[in-house]
Amino acid sequence: METIYGNIQGVKSSYIKQLQRLYEQRQPSHSLTTPEFAQTLAAISTEIHHPVCCYLNRRGQVIRVAVGTPSQTQIPPQDLPRHSAERLSGIRCIATQLKLEPPDPATLTAMARQRLDALVLIPTGNGAGRRDGEATGLVKEAYLAHLVPEQETPWIVSPPLSLDELNEQDFDDLVDEWEIEFSESSDGKSQFQVIESDSDKVLLVGLMTEDVSPQRFQDGLEELIRLVDSAGGEVLETIQQKRSRPHPQTVVGQGKIEEIAQRAYQLGANLIVFDRDISPSQARNLEEQINIRVVDRTEIILDIFAQRAQSQAGKLQVELAQLEYMLPRLRGRGREMSRLGGGIGTRGPGETKLETERRTIQRRIAQLQQEVNQLQAHRSRLRQQRQQQEIPSIALVGYTNAGKSTLLNALTHAEVYTANQLFATLDPTTRKLVITDPNTQDRRSLLLTDTVGFIHELPPPLMDAFRATLEEVTEANALLHVVDVSHPAWESHIRSVMDVLAEMPTLPGKALIAFNKVDKVDSENLALAQQEFPEAVFISATGRLGLETLRQRLVQLIDEAGSQTPLMKM
Repeated sequence: METIYGNIQGVKSSYIKQLQRLYEQRQPSHSLTTPEFAQTLAAISTEIHHPVCCYLNRRGQVIRVAVGTPSQTQIPPQDLPRHSAERLSGIRCIATQLKLEPPDPATLTAMARQRLDALVLIPTGNGAGRRDGEATGLVKEAYLAHLVPEQETPWIVSPPLSLDELNEQDFDDLVDEWEIEFSESSDGKSQFQVIESDSDKVLLVGLMTEDVSPQRFQDGLEELIRLVDSAGGEVLETIQQKRSRPHPQTVVGQGKIEEIAQRAYQLGANLIVFDRDISPSQARNLEEQINIRVVDRTEIILDIFAQRAQSQAGKLQVELAQLEYMLPRLRGRGREMSRLGGGIGTRGPGETKLETERRTIQRRIAQLQQEVNQLQAHRSRLRQQRQQQEIPSIALVGYTNAGKSTLLNALTHAEVYTANQLFATLDPTTRKLVITDPNTQDRRSLLLTDTVGFIHELPPPLMDAFRATLEEVTEANALLHVVDVSHPAWESHIRSVMDVLAEMPTLPGKALIAFNKVDKVDSENLALAQQEFPEAVFISATGRLGLETLRQRLVQLIDEAGSQTPLMKM
């Protein structure tokens, strides 16, 4: 029996047989489709209340029949015929649509993704029924769409054509004409050619709303580009929109969605990244229209954390954060989550795969929560042991990539991994720092703890999952706030770190700001920082500038903190 692809759940067997008989109907090779074939498709589509797609080769043979829209029933890349860059795929799609309107962006981008010869869309409007087993013939018009090279809009959609007009067009001549246009384009290649690469090709989308200043918006976009780079992706282009508030269903407006879809396929992007958190329903709506995977800022950060986690503690905290993020996004993940079918115990109301997966994730979350609680208790015991040794501690905090790990290495000769990337290290590292008093020559000790870098609006799942790690901050005697003064947005970074710290239950009473990378900053910004923060210390961890001053200020910091256990003399 011929296979019917797509979502056939609930379709009666009699209609399945009608769909299977479509494989037997060969169309004239010179015609896009015949009126009779179009009417048959429309009638079946109306009766099953679903769109239907038929894919034909250039000989007019039906090679694939599917229930669903063109974006839902795409031919897998491995099943598409091999073709040169200047040629189309040799396959056309005849599809029905229940709405009386032209093809939407998802349909057109599916055409582009498969490099179809053409797309014929037949809007039924629920009007093509059957009477006494015969099609009523109420469908009279269809849209014809095809790809074009080197144009801002990568496809052309005809006005409504009668089925007779459609039949009269010589398809062979049309395809020859279109392929000549591609072969004569400037580079001889299609703008839809998928770039072969191990990394994700990203189209970044930024939405500027009334509650965000232009500078903060631009800083956020630049930061997101670095986040994508840290995650291993490549940003091909950034698309921006200005709205008073996000669209409740799709974040951006309909016109912008069409622009995103067009640019994504022109550039060969396989991932859309938004510069803000988006809801599960918004992500689903966008993916249905663009037909490319859509993720938000939080998901990028979670991906980076998953790559960076090295210790068992770090890995379990990352997994917990990912599962807590994933759980509300399970609904509507596609037909693979539909009801189980066949076999004893699966009929009737049954149980959905979605519900099964949800319970599995909930059980795993509960298990991970228990392990994080055990981790908290373990870290608490370690801190108590350090306190019993009467060695005070200072926690290094700061925006990600401010240079905390580099500073820890410079001060204590630790070998913590460092790199010029966001969230290079996740796991807290504690090292002893011995400081010699220049006046008394007394050697004094304290503990420095490197912590996970902060970021603007640190995602709540990470705040919760990494509470065991962040407690290193709350239990320290004092804080050393490291700031990359060479970064154009250093003032915003300070505010972001303070915002994250403000969400913690308790904090040490004393803190010292250390402006790092002074050897990379211009004199104007350096003077501004010195004016705004006269009590700060200015250093370069890589250049080892100002480190002796910092050591002495750390001694003062602990003394001012009024620790119950003074610095241990050696």
